[in-house]
Amino acid sequence: MEKEQTIKRIKKTKTKKAKARKVREKKIQEIRKKLMAQREALLTGAVEALNELPGQTVFPDLGDQASAETDRSFMLRLKGREQRLLKKIEDAIERIDNGVFGICDRCGEEIDIKRLEARPVTTMCIECKIQQEEEEKLMEM
Repeated sequence: MEKEQTIKRIKKTKTKKAKARKVREKKIQEIRKKLMAQREALLTGAVEALNELPGQTVFPDLGDQASAETDRSFMLRLKGREQRLLKKIEDAIERIDNGVFGICDRCGEEIDIKRLEARPVTTMCIECKIQQEEEEKLMEM
């Protein structure tokens, strides 16, 4: 009798784990769709920005010239950040396609799905990320 109850508990646990894996996989595919949309938006924005970016213009007034150069520099910095984000997005999509998305690079444990939904380009669980940031702070001292 006791053996039968143990077998039932094991089967129930396996069923719960299988359901949890299916839910996680479904959420990962939703994250993939969001990443693809974000990637497309960044690429579209980059093309538009390149078309709108003023060339080397010369203004008679040095103040206007400086302002134009500052604006241009700011736009290029923003695009640089977007380029790095685009790389992270592409890496995340690749990890999803390879079946390793949501696994911490540092400890190898699964990253909580809520963290992945909030920051899909992350490669570390929250514990490892906190530890990494603390180590970086110590290095700065």
